[in-house]
Amino acid sequence: MVSGTSQTAAVSLSLLRSFEIRLDGNPVDVPFSAQRVVAFLGLNPGRLARIFVAGHLWMDASEERAAAALRTALWRLGLPASRLVRCDGQLVSLDPAVEVDVVASARVARSLLEDETSPIPVNALSHLRDAGELLPDWYDDWVVIERERHRQLRLHALEQLSARLSADGRHAAATEAGLAAIASEPLRESAHRVLIAVHLAEGNCGEALRQYRVCCGLLDRDLKVGPSPALQALVAPLLEVTTRLLS
Repeated sequence: MVSGTSQTAAVSLSLLRSFEIRLDGNPVDVPFSAQRVVAFLGLNPGRLARIFVAGHLWMDASEERAAAALRTALWRLGLPASRLVRCDGQLVSLDPAVEVDVVASARVARSLLEDETSPIPVNALSHLRDAGELLPDWYDDWVVIERERHRQLRLHALEQLSARLSADGRHAAATEAGLAAIASEPLRESAHRVLIAVHLAEGNCGEALRQYRVCCGLLDRDLKVGPSPALQALVAPLLEVTTRLLS
């Protein structure tokens, strides 16, 4: 585990669970049209052509009307625009100094997935456990795609984190990471397998069998399928012992 501290950004953008802009720690209300622009820039880092942004946000409008809508949205953003958005001719971007929660969450997730030998990031469990969905009440196509991308990245990272914490002997934290993955997607068998492996590593055979039966019940009830061979192999020794004891 590495150590370190992080400072609260003077300007922050939250897109997980709900939309929120904070300037120097204080929440700022902005119109929804401006929220969409800021959220799009937050999810698409770098300098983007105005026509590209306008085309994605106002797909049903003509190019001229979309460009006008973008100008209006930026104008309606008001004072926060000077600290949130950079405009350079026909290019627009989110100011690099803005701290975006989904970007920070993705950074932690990728650090776990891309280099399994690196130290576990500080506060990785809290970052991933508490992340939540990306703008859950927004239904634009570009949001739906990014929401699923973040969901999958977070789930894989939670599973990896659980396995690595268990390997380090930190079984309580490993259990919490595994449960967070299951809570996000109860029908994800790989999350159940990771948690069962944690219980086995800790010597909790009863917990492992209980979780196996929970998983089997969910798969049968909601998907009408049985456990995979990989899951069955994981608990096969326990099931054999249980069968012998009951016979």
